This record gives sequence, structure tokens and C-alpha cells, in this order.
Amino acid sequence: MPTTQVREISAATRLDNVRYAIRDLAVLAEQVTQQGHRVLPLNIGDPLNFDFQTPAHMIEAVSKAMRDGKNGYAPSAGIKEALDAIRRQAEGKGIPNIQDIFITSGVSEAVDVCLAALLNPGENVLTPAPDYPLYSAVLAKLGVRLNPYELNEDDGWQPDLTDITRKISPRTRGIVLINPNNPTGSVCSRARLESVAELARRHNLVIFADEIYDKLILDNDPHTAMAAVARDVPVVTFGGLSKNYLAPGWRIGWGVVTGDGAAVKPYVEGINRLLRARLCANHPEQYAIRPALEGPQDHLVEINRKLRSRRDLTVKWTNSTPRVSCVPPRGAFYAFPSLDIPEGDDVFVKELLLQKHVLLVHGSGFGQRAGSKHFRIVFLPDEKTLGSAYQAIADFLRERYH
Repeated sequence: MPTTQVREISAATRLDNVRYAIRDLAVLAEQVTQQGHRVLPLNIGDPLNFDFQTPAHMIEAVSKAMRDGKNGYAPSAGIKEALDAIRRQAEGKGIPNIQDIFITSGVSEAVDVCLAALLNPGENVLTPAPDYPLYSAVLAKLGVRLNPYELNEDDGWQPDLTDITRKISPRTRGIVLINPNNPTGSVCSRARLESVAELARRHNLVIFADEIYDKLILDNDPHTAMAAVARDVPVVTFGGLSKNYLAPGWRIGWGVVTGDGAAVKPYVEGINRLLRARLCANHPEQYAIRPALEGPQDHLVEINRKLRSRRDLTVKWTNSTPRVSCVPPRGAFYAFPSLDIPEGDDVFVKELLLQKHVLLVHGSGFGQRAGSKHFRIVFLPDEKTLGSAYQAIADFLRERYH
């Protein structure tokens, strides 16, 4: 008889640094829900959980594609009509020197592919702090050391140029810029974009411009694309249907590579090798890209009107609540208030959920500056729901911290 031997199968040690607080907290929230409580979710940026709907003409385009038999594999880089529409939109934003465009399973896959195609062992990219946890998770998976640069809260969460310069080493290959920013809601000024572009130019860095929220601008200032400013610098601009076009579950994102053709050619070839290896992104959903980008844009007027009102309510609440302060967000649908409390923001968020059934995400889950305490609010819900949540948070602050 064979000997039966049971051994523990351990996960790779590089996964010790993978964190995704946004989803991890949902496990505890589910336990609270099972106890019979209704949880107010202010943790995940999914507009379809609230009073937003995917535009009907996009749904019809996908449905027609399915009926027309577009259910097999697509070309690895994406279907031509979608790629052409992405190109036209990029050119309309003043982006020149387009060398390649590819469609992915959400921006998440685009980030994964582009970082994997660039980085060798021992190299690094600069990522913002606070950051969107996807970037640190992908880098941990690749076994790449995190090299965070600070966003300056006292300067409206703009990238800290002094800190960026200090963090660049001969092993630094790129810099990530999330604009509009998640989790802070900040929008980078053109002057700051130009300064970051100059640093990238001087040190031969690739800029990863995550602009997935570029049409969700809450003030009158237009969004400036990094690739339009850094015309001669290698830039990969990320976009998609999830946020601007209210279709997060379709998992349709893309990347646009710009810069000098000869300089980026080997890198583009590496990206496409990885794209071919994973076959393709969702096929029928790609047929929504052209109708989304070139069809009716009425939903954007409505979503920005709602978000502006809900942002204003959020800022008013933070400005009038003891122990809370906040830089007013200017884009996307997030606020990142600072906390003045004697315990960790992770404890604050957990106890708030258990006692008041409001679900936030702690700032330490976003790699914030050491010693600071924050929490991220998703202000997508309607004003009545937000008002109830903010009253519960204020009550919790008063009861717990006197």
C-alpha cells in the first residue's frame, strides 16, 4: 500500500506583501450582514451599486454583437473598430505619437501586463502614496520592491517633486501617476504634470498615466492628459469603460503607448507577447467601446451633476465634524479625510463597521504616509444615504473619543 503523507502547501512568500483592503473588509461586512444588520457600503467604487445605470446604447451594442455571433476569440490586441475609436479619442485629447493601442480585461490587466513587460529583477517603479492597492499587489506578485513617493496633503495631494527626485535610482524604470486620483480625488495640475514629465525625460522613465476617471471632473478645470504634456516621453495611458461609462463588470480597459517610436518599440513588442499569451479580452463587450466613446454622452452630464452635489455634502460634513478634516476632492468619487484619533485608522474602520454598520476603508490600506491617519469615502450614494452614514460616523466619533 502507498504511504499517505499530508503536507501543508504554502503560498509563495512574495504574496505576503499583497494587500487589498477594499475587498478584504467586505469579509467582515458580510458577517455583520448575516447578523441581521444593514451595512451602508462606502467602500467600493462601483456606481451600479447606487443610482447609476450603464447607458442603454452600450448594452444594445453588446447584445447585438452576441446575437451576431461575436462570441469567439478576438484578436489579442482588440477589435479594429474599438482600437480606432480609442485612437480618435486620444488624438482628440491632444495625445500625439501613438505607437500602440491594446484592449485588456479592465485596467487591472493592463497594469499587470505593462509592469510585467518592463521590470527585471531588482528594478522598481515609483508609485504614489497613498496608492490604489492594485499597483502594490501587482508589484508584490512580480517580486518587485515597492518604491512609493508621497502625495502632499498640504498641497492638495499633488505629487511631491522633491520626494520623487529623492526616490529615483539607477534601478528605477518608471513612475505611476493616477489622475484623477484614487483614493484622494485630487486632479494633477498641468504645471505638476510638466514637472513630472521633465523628471521622466531626464531619467529615461516610462510614465504610467492611469486616467480611468478622466471624464469625472467635479470642478470647471479641464482634465489634461499626461501624454499630451509629455509628448516625447514614453507614456502608457490607461483608460476603460468601468467608471466613465458605468460598466465595471464588463472588465474592458485599454492602454495607449506614446513617445518616440524607436525608443518604445522593444517594450511594445514585449507587451504584445504577453497579450498574445493570454489570448484576448472579453470579445462582445469590445463592441461597446466605439458607441461609448463616440455615441451620446448625456450620462456624463448627469453623473457629474450628482457627484458634484455629493462631493459638496461630503466636504461640508468633514469641515463641520470634530476630529475630521479633508482636502476637497476635484475628480472621481472619492474623498480621503484625515483623522485626529488616538488609535489606528484600521481600528477606527473596523469598530465603526461593527457598531454603526457603516463600511469605509482605512487609510493605512492605501499605503499612506507613516504616522498619518485617514479613511476613504466613496460618495456615490444619494444624499439621503450619505447623510445617514455621516451622522452615524459623527455619532461614533463623539461616543468613542468623547
